[in-house]
Amino acid sequence: MPNGVKTNSDYPVIEKSLALLERAKKRIPCMTQTLAKGAGQFVRGVAPVFADRAKGSHIWDVDGNEYLDFNSAIGPISLGYCYDRVDNAIKEQLAKGITFSLPHPLEVEVAELISEMVPNAESVRFSKTGADMASAAVRLSRAFTGKKKVVCCGYHGWHDWYIGLTDRNKGIPEEIKALSTTCTYNNIESVEAAIDDDTACVILEPLLFEEPKDGFLFKLRELCTKKGVLLIFDEMWTGFRVAPGGAQELYDVKADLSTYSKAIANGMPISVLAGRADVMKLLEKDVFFFTTFGGEALSLAATKATMLEIREKNVPKYLNDLGDKLKTGLNELAAKLEMPYVKCIGLGCRTLLMISPDAGNPLETKSLVQQELIKRGIIWTGQHALNFSHTQADIDYALQAYGEVLPLLKKAVDEKNVKSLIRGEMIEPLFRTLTGTIPQKAKN
Repeated sequence: MPNGVKTNSDYPVIEKSLALLERAKKRIPCMTQTLAKGAGQFVRGVAPVFADRAKGSHIWDVDGNEYLDFNSAIGPISLGYCYDRVDNAIKEQLAKGITFSLPHPLEVEVAELISEMVPNAESVRFSKTGADMASAAVRLSRAFTGKKKVVCCGYHGWHDWYIGLTDRNKGIPEEIKALSTTCTYNNIESVEAAIDDDTACVILEPLLFEEPKDGFLFKLRELCTKKGVLLIFDEMWTGFRVAPGGAQELYDVKADLSTYSKAIANGMPISVLAGRADVMKLLEKDVFFFTTFGGEALSLAATKATMLEIREKNVPKYLNDLGDKLKTGLNELAAKLEMPYVKCIGLGCRTLLMISPDAGNPLETKSLVQQELIKRGIIWTGQHALNFSHTQADIDYALQAYGEVLPLLKKAVDEKNVKSLIRGEMIEPLFRTLTGTIPQKAKN
């Protein structure tokens, strides 16, 4: 009998997952298309590797085991798996066609909807991945300012100008690496130090798991304006989750350009670049950025349905209220157990369970917690990315599971035998930056 969302008698049987993994090793580098959801981010030999189906807030692996999913596909699932309103919109459009020899009206309708919801979205372009749009924003900034350098803070995809800063930078010319640097979030002095006379833009995630302090975003806006540098908000995570208009609405700070992808279409592949009309106007003649599938109609239909649902039902408020209950419950539990090295941080829609190095090797402690949550039917990689299909019952069950798992962690930490309790291969680190700060998503 496959494991379910309960305290199971043993860890799940994952024979089909492991067999598929062996096949993947022969054909697919890293055995995955998305590093953050690959086998290296799970305790190998214990955790499921391949999904079969999903509905609402639950997912089933290829062996039939059921889990409560706190990853939400690493962000794109904002409403829930197989959400009726979105799926019906996709089906209706599928009957009419997917990609055409002419632009489709949905391109106009969705652009107008984004402009209504997102502050400063005077002009809008579509593509398929977040990295596309981050790179388009950087190119636009260079064209608009006539400058070359980029200051980064956060994670911005796989393209040369950003990934050259990390230890996975082979194949990127030194001349490209030299054009980018990093700064520290919530430290305006570090941003000012990183900007020079040849800086075109500062690109950052406006909210990681740490919220802005001491007016950081306002000071950043003022600094960029003063220096003639464009401010880009990478809102892949914050867009349409923290507020209907993203971080710009939540914090009342306008970026010159902003980028979106996760959450906007409930899992369909689309990304968005939005911003000031005078900057975006360069896309008409001066800056080339066109893609065959930018106007693909299924994703646009999904985007329209998702955004309308987000706005009509105020999905961000639901996510943040529900997530705050989980965060509060977790922190109360850690305090009761006298585990000062455990803390849940972040806005409710996306929180992170931090386990301090004071408890030992972070990869070991994280692996043990993940392993034990999997036994209890929960998919977890450190964060809780909620979607609209998560319920109070899901939160109650998660707190019950943590109530069983955290005492196990405490005992293992006290006895200094965490590693010996891990039944498979430990979680691997994603990557690290070579200069400046380590992006939060790379650390966890």
